[in-house]
Amino acid sequence: MRRLAPWLLAGLGLPAAAQAQPAALGAIVVTATRTETDAQDVPASIARIDGAELRLGRAQVNISEALASVPGLQARERQNYAQDVQISMRGFGARASFGIRGLRLYVDGIPATQPDGQGQLSHVDLASAERIEVLRGPFSALYGNSSGGVVQVFTEEGRGAPTLRLDTAAGSDGLLRFGAKASGNTGRNDSGVGYVVSASRFSTDGYRDHSAARRLLANAKLTLRPHEDGKLTLVANRVALPKADDPLGLTRAQWQANPRGVAPVATSFDTRKSMDQTQAGLLYEHHLGADHQLQATLYGGQRGTQQFQAIPVAVQASPLHPGGVIALERDYAGADLRWTWRTQLASAPLSVVAGLALDGLREDRRGHENFVGSTTGVQGALRRDEHNRVRNADQYLQAQWQPGALWTLNAGVRHSRVRFDSEDAFVTAANPDDSGRARYGATLPALGASFALSETLNVYAAAGKGFETPTLNELSYREGGLSGLNFALQAARSHSVELGLKSRSAALGTWTLALFRTDTEDEIVTRSNTGGRATFQNAGQTRRNGLELSWEQRHAQHLRTQLAATVLDARYRDGPSAGARMPGLAKSSLYASASWAPPQGWRAGADWRALGKVYVNDANSDAAAGHGVLGVFAGYATRLQGWQLEGFVRADNLLDKGYAGSVIVNEGNARFFEPAPGRTWLLGLSATLAL
Repeated sequence: MRRLAPWLLAGLGLPAAAQAQPAALGAIVVTATRTETDAQDVPASIARIDGAELRLGRAQVNISEALASVPGLQARERQNYAQDVQISMRGFGARASFGIRGLRLYVDGIPATQPDGQGQLSHVDLASAERIEVLRGPFSALYGNSSGGVVQVFTEEGRGAPTLRLDTAAGSDGLLRFGAKASGNTGRNDSGVGYVVSASRFSTDGYRDHSAARRLLANAKLTLRPHEDGKLTLVANRVALPKADDPLGLTRAQWQANPRGVAPVATSFDTRKSMDQTQAGLLYEHHLGADHQLQATLYGGQRGTQQFQAIPVAVQASPLHPGGVIALERDYAGADLRWTWRTQLASAPLSVVAGLALDGLREDRRGHENFVGSTTGVQGALRRDEHNRVRNADQYLQAQWQPGALWTLNAGVRHSRVRFDSEDAFVTAANPDDSGRARYGATLPALGASFALSETLNVYAAAGKGFETPTLNELSYREGGLSGLNFALQAARSHSVELGLKSRSAALGTWTLALFRTDTEDEIVTRSNTGGRATFQNAGQTRRNGLELSWEQRHAQHLRTQLAATVLDARYRDGPSAGARMPGLAKSSLYASASWAPPQGWRAGADWRALGKVYVNDANSDAAAGHGVLGVFAGYATRLQGWQLEGFVRADNLLDKGYAGSVIVNEGNARFFEPAPGRTWLLGLSATLAL
């Protein structure tokens, strides 16, 4: 016991009597609070995943592969590329039947969340990702509307000699991915133009019937320094989803009879989605001496989507019905101007960040019948035609002060205004003008403090307010699925508090513990979801109480172990569902992994993912059972005539468990369940050459 005591005390960050302090681990620098800071000193829950770790033994197809190790975050793999990955954080975002809502998303500083709060990450090239940062808790509100949490992806910058990388992956259910990446810098000592250019092609037959998909992705990032005090970054990408079949959800009886099955209406209406997005962004950073820095960001893009839904023909007989085919054309653009000042207050370091963010979205939304005569699954007569516009103008101010060696204080405020305008261009005698507008606004403060109990242990507390407007998709249908924006929907407003511990020591690695509570008024929830179309309503008050635990240790030189655990109690506090758990959320989740990954030679790893029971509706009348799945991989890396060659074999769900990978909340036909595949196999190969 005497020998164990110093190790236990070191793990808690407390000194052991008459013992030398263990050497602290290196700082983990994050930028989630808009200034580079050691994560240990930030009074917020922040996770960082490095690029090499998220690619190790993975197909590099879905970002859900990379986020499993983040406590408080549930990334559900739906096996449905027509509906995108499901991501929720501390219960925010769980209602999304497609896309990502309730969270703010960024890629290289460019918003991947549009002004209305709808986001997606299908354009992220995981092969080029340098790191991912995830911010949870009260300080995420300083990113504005729909910031229940923040996910930021940072891609590599071109450095050094020209390098070419080719990779491929093949696996179960016809999975096939090809990728290529070229990177480097045109100048000596990285003094020229840095470049990273990548492209990939992914296709799958899908685990379930009628779930095939194909995706094309291209990314480019150029960096240069026009002078020693300035840096210019150009980012451009394009993603195309020519066709992704949508198998829809299954009832419990259908799921148990045939997990690979498809809802009959999905085949009769050939439910599917196609999408094409192109965007570009420009970031300029300029240092005005040692204490001041300016950063300007400009971006713009276009996204087109067409989706065929399983809306019955008879339902579309109403002259007010918008049809069963959705056609969207979106043009979006924005700017962010930020000033950073580093100074001193009372002889202690102070950093101040002030900024202005402007974003705009123009949407042309059309609806068509999904039939012509007796033929279904084809585009028919026009039933909806409207022009929507969303704009936001936000101002923010943040400060970090370290009044002593032990204290770090953070404070911030953001004022956000979001405007929705809709012009109805499909007006008939039977279909009146549904034009309208809505205005939402909020002032969002956040405050936090961190105190170093010892060299390796910090305690922190934080509190803040947040708000979330409905997205255009959530506004787009009124009760009964009728046309016209549902301007009766109000913005949800939340109050969050968090208390936590952070420790980093050589003896027991890095661990964090966080307790949090979030109370929300006018929570936006799913009212109904039928045939792939959802309507929404405000549900009154909700409360989320939670605990998050993470631990990471690097043993020897190449052995790494991780643990992430979450307990979440999310319930309605009033209304017809008072006391019920909020659907789409697991009460508990657990992730554990171990990997051996030297630069050369044999590599291997295993991970265990467990998720508790998930209710499928507000009544809590049915649920997807909890499950645990095991994944393993083994690989080898070697150098041969200048090439770095790597290969691996991976098996997921090794024990061949049957379970629901995700659920569709409040699905009107009880088709709640999206089955996950049984045991799957993956083979990956890559070759890298430095020229």
